[in-house]
Amino acid sequence: MFKKWKNKKLLKNEKGLTLVELLAVIVILAIIAAIAVPAIGNIINKSKDRAILAEASNILAGAKIAYIDGACGKTTPDNKCDKGELEEFVDGIELGDNDEVEYNETDKKWIISYARFSEIKTAGLKVAESSSNTSIDEAELNKKLKSAGIDKEETD
Repeated sequence: MFKKWKNKKLLKNEKGLTLVELLAVIVILAIIAAIAVPAIGNIINKSKDRAILAEASNILAGAKIAYIDGACGKTTPDNKCDKGELEEFVDGIELGDNDEVEYNETDKKWIISYARFSEIKTAGLKVAESSSNTSIDEAELNKKLKSAGIDKEETD
């Protein structure tokens, strides 16, 4: 008889989680996940957009070297560097057929046309609202890089 009473006492003193406590923990975790997932998605999109702008900046730098080296204007009109002329000066960036950089001597501006600009999703970093216009000058590109958190000194 003493054994039965001892066993009942042990069962009553068992500690553990009830179903309600377990459900409360699951609900709290679901709320945290609902807040964190969109924030992480925005971070990923913004980093992809930053990468596109950084690639454009590297293409522009390669075009300046190509222009000084005399490689531009062989297959296109003077002061333009197309895909074929840029590939030697831009390493690790996949260039599209219509990607080119032009130097406007009258305005002293470099203008880059890069198809991947249309892939930018972050509103403040978009080059153009329409996908047909994918050109931007160097000063505007540097402003977008700066607003994206990538500090790049403007070079002339």
